[in-house]
Amino acid sequence: MQEPIADTASTGGARPPEATLLSINIGVCKPLDVGLASEGLSVESAIRKRSVSRASEGAIVEVKKLGLAGDEHADLSVHGGLDKAIYLYPFEHYAWWRQRRIEADVPDAGTPLEMGALGENLTTQGLLETDLWIGDTLVIDQVRLRVEAPRNPCFKLNAVMGYRKAVKHMYLSGFAGVYLSVLQTGFIQAGARIEVVPGSREESVSAILGWRRGKAHREL
Repeated sequence: MQEPIADTASTGGARPPEATLLSINIGVCKPLDVGLASEGLSVESAIRKRSVSRASEGAIVEVKKLGLAGDEHADLSVHGGLDKAIYLYPFEHYAWWRQRRIEADVPDAGTPLEMGALGENLTTQGLLETDLWIGDTLVIDQVRLRVEAPRNPCFKLNAVMGYRKAVKHMYLSGFAGVYLSVLQTGFIQAGARIEVVPGSREESVSAILGWRRGKAHREL
């Protein structure tokens, strides 16, 4: 596998990206079979998300302080709470994950992944981890979201991706997505533009991912 490297962050004065919200996704807590992809049998999880709003449909979804209306969280240490209320993931990485699943001989791996497949609430286009810094604000319609941290994946990612090395691949690629807190509640719909308002730009998402990549090389 050719492993991409999380890019070094650009300067804080770089032109903000032009980004679009492609899909809004929610999930409910259900038993997740982790026996085939990880050690263990079954755990409760809401990692399997379904799209409830796409640009072609335009359904409106409420954003509350603890996340999207209708979205559940089974393990607040991984996803949920004020600092991890919403999970954003770039659609640009989807083709890469599809190839990893094909290489791992996952059944139906040739079929394109549905948006929400990485467990994200917001699937975006034009907004990568390398564009973001901790403390940046994302403005979608009247809603304001703060970038808090890149995702730190757990074994449940192996289960939903269908092979044992998915967590390792996320660490090594830097294709992690980011967790967001909710600064201002309101309503959003797919197809909306995402505006990035820079924060203090003292700590980049790329720097954190680069550190994690080095740690993963040593430990995984």
